[in-house]
Amino acid sequence: MTQLPLHRPTPGRARHRSPMALAAALAATLLASCGGADTSPDGGDQAAASAGSGQATASAPPEDSGFPVTVLSGPLEGGSELTLEERPEAIVSLSPTATETLWAIGAGDQVVAVDDQSDHPEGVPTTSLSGYQPNVEAILGYEPDLVVTTGDTGDLVSGLDKAGVPTLLMPSATDLEEAYSQMERLGAATGHVAEATALVGQLQEDIAAAVESAPHAEGTTYYHELDPTGYSVTGETFIGEVYALFGLTSIADQAANGDPYPQLSSEFVVEADPDLVFLADTECCDVSVEGVTERAGWAGMTAVQSGAVVALDEDIASRWGPRVVDFVELVGDQLAELEPANAG
Repeated sequence: MTQLPLHRPTPGRARHRSPMALAAALAATLLASCGGADTSPDGGDQAAASAGSGQATASAPPEDSGFPVTVLSGPLEGGSELTLEERPEAIVSLSPTATETLWAIGAGDQVVAVDDQSDHPEGVPTTSLSGYQPNVEAILGYEPDLVVTTGDTGDLVSGLDKAGVPTLLMPSATDLEEAYSQMERLGAATGHVAEATALVGQLQEDIAAAVESAPHAEGTTYYHELDPTGYSVTGETFIGEVYALFGLTSIADQAANGDPYPQLSSEFVVEADPDLVFLADTECCDVSVEGVTERAGWAGMTAVQSGAVVALDEDIASRWGPRVVDFVELVGDQLAELEPANAG
């Protein structure tokens, strides 16, 4: 499902290895060093920290993925500890971001079902389960020994707890530090500590390389459109932090009034005249790069005139998992394309 058409690589830029390839290579290395369902039951509903962060790893030593382990469940600030006595072998993921991470760290074969919004990587066991309106009975139909989700919607945690099923909460990350922490926590919770640590390290390396190779962009402004009604993001969001890596400033910062996701009028956007426009609503809402030029006043905007209106893959732009590096690299590519236009 939704949520940056694939961008073409900028000549000369080093590209990252895919998280899946990284996990496979690491698994092969670990193996060498050691020597050697039905997915739609009735009743289912819809669905820049270091790698050694203490809150993100297991209580056991990092090199030991043995159980029991204790991991942080919930946000970095205000979460609670969750102890897993044994390695889970029947995981249900109600979070598309968590699903991507589980496969990237090599825990995919421990997952029995994922929610209806989980669509990456190809072949995940997508069901009619919903992360937005979770149905405890439908979830229990998969006989899980661990459920991973973003929040305690509808008393989900207590309902599962009554059935003896632990719930690991992985809420929307507020910054890259929390995103990395969640990858490490999932590694600890599934017995893939080394793989998760390697994934975080590779992402940090690739993101740093993408930022370093991009043009200096201090003072460059952007408008990130979440939907056609003008909802946007400020620099105080996870998405805003990605843009801030390059020195970009959101025009929404001027109108936030404490709201990290303010709604901007079309007139405000035109008057702010951003250098870049990123559309995160082309898939959900039939918005197009060509179509926005027909909005009142938009044809004369700097971003439109310079061809700096970008259609985003909504999944990559909204999830805080292994593919965040794709989002970072796309922003860097756009800045590289924008620089010659500004120079001219």
